[in-house]
Amino acid sequence: MATSGYPEHLQEVGDMGDMTDAANGARLLPWVRPDGNPCFLVSDGTGYVARLADDIEGALLDLAAELIEEAQRVLGARTWTSGELHLLTVELTEALTAMHRIAESRGARLPVPHGAAEVRRS
Repeated sequence: MATSGYPEHLQEVGDMGDMTDAANGARLLPWVRPDGNPCFLVSDGTGYVARLADDIEGALLDLAAELIEEAQRVLGARTWTSGELHLLTVELTEALTAMHRIAESRGARLPVPHGAAEVRRS
């Protein structure tokens, strides 16, 4: 077990700065380091950690779909309390944050067509 509390195979290899595009081979992972900074993986995309990241992304996407259904149910009933709306807002914010991270990661791994200018968002 490594010092951060994560198994050794989940340890980051150090601060990689803003290495989020496919050109440098780094993949933004769907979890963060204990200090809140992003984790990146440099691999061919076929190893254990890459498959684990794929599985976690899939689970997060499934949870977001379930949360959308729950939000539609709660809002459609029109009988919510302020506490229910607050909890729903917190959960939707968490899900949206996860979806944004997955979109950033997957988008960064898409090939840039030859001759196309790369567009970076901050």
